[in-house]
Amino acid sequence: MRSSHRLLLVLLFLLGLFLLFEALGIRARFNLQALHDLILMHPVSGLLLFILLFALGNLIQIPGWIFLAAAVLALGRVYGGIATYLAASASCVVTFLTIRYLGGNALRELDNRLAQHLLAGLDRHPLASIIALRTLFQTVPALNYSLALSGVPFRTYLLGTLLGLPLPIALYCLFFDYLAMWLEIA
Repeated sequence: MRSSHRLLLVLLFLLGLFLLFEALGIRARFNLQALHDLILMHPVSGLLLFILLFALGNLIQIPGWIFLAAAVLALGRVYGGIATYLAASASCVVTFLTIRYLGGNALRELDNRLAQHLLAGLDRHPLASIIALRTLFQTVPALNYSLALSGVPFRTYLLGTLLGLPLPIALYCLFFDYLAMWLEIA
């Protein structure tokens, strides 16, 4: 299958998923209060559901900070950070595997000078590049899609994700914990 067809397939899948969740009203339920309550009401199954929802949310463009804030407010900055790290890592893996399955390495096959230039940079230092991108952009869906379609090996993607997420998650945990104390909502 040509790269343009694969990219179209990925785009149609993501758009279809987005529209389905929007039409069913599920997307609107991805909010801070609902996630917070889910974690508190069901400590074990709630955490597993939290991880699943983070993965789905990432596919339908729900910002990761909503999940992080809910976990920090429900579990505190340490346990909330750990829960978010697990959920964010799993989310990135699910997104990578889904998009790679649908789109292969379609970006690598594009006859586009800019794409080839960016991929050459990724090829020179794949692990360092992924760590840096994760540190800067965390679980931003567009980053996940791009890396999945770039042809980068899964092992490198996973290691870069696992090493790049802790610092920004820790900083966000401190921020949301401080914000909750300041606003007296925790």
